[in-house]
Amino acid sequence: MSRRQRSSPPAHGTDVSPLRRARLAKHATLEQVCADLDQLSIDGSSGVHPGMLSKWETGVHHTSDKYRDLLATYYRLPTEQLFAHQDRHTRERPDPRLVLTYTDLHEAMLEVVDGARDYLVVTGSRSRDTAYLQTIEKALNSRPALVHYRILFGRPRHRALTEHLQRLIELRDPADRSLGVKTLHISMIDNPDYPERFLVASEHAAVAPIPSLTSAESFDCAVVLGAAAGARYIEHARQLYLCGHKLETTQALADLT
Repeated sequence: MSRRQRSSPPAHGTDVSPLRRARLAKHATLEQVCADLDQLSIDGSSGVHPGMLSKWETGVHHTSDKYRDLLATYYRLPTEQLFAHQDRHTRERPDPRLVLTYTDLHEAMLEVVDGARDYLVVTGSRSRDTAYLQTIEKALNSRPALVHYRILFGRPRHRALTEHLQRLIELRDPADRSLGVKTLHISMIDNPDYPERFLVASEHAAVAPIPSLTSAESFDCAVVLGAAAGARYIEHARQLYLCGHKLETTQALADLT
């Protein structure tokens, strides 16, 4: 069983979060809570897995409003009480770093990919930098437990991205659960109410490109953020994935073109 799926042992003392205390009070494992949440969901799948719930309990990841409401209903406790430990951490605002050249932006994005060990999130439909895309493929190939989310906004704009997605499916079977969790998630948002956004994030850092400060056509500026923002963007990507149309077979990708 992977470490993402293991139930955390009962913890004692003042360091236990309110969210974990609520679970322990029910004498429930992480897996049991996730199964119960699935039953509460309309379609039978809440999208919550044991590793995700564990990180919420420890405050490593921030819980979105949707899942806060779901867990508050499940535990019959107010969200302000259940998630006080997370809100305390988010008050600490890390200083962002601004990059202003393509070289620095490219290097920052590669650093996020290289540093990802648990999660790697990439969004956008305009990628065409083959070196960057190949770095992502190498990361997934060398780290089987790395969970990857790729969120498109409309069809891929470049052939290089379509071929990259095909190689991802060749490297990873999205239906595989041999490590206890799904490790490849690809979906496309085709709802115009969701504007396209560009970012790459891991549990350690995040890079969010912004409009160029030098040219109307350049891709050379971004804000580089730390681990707290990276964790929030992982949750952001999970929500986008659930809203999108799944593209997790070679046939689904072929249909795009």
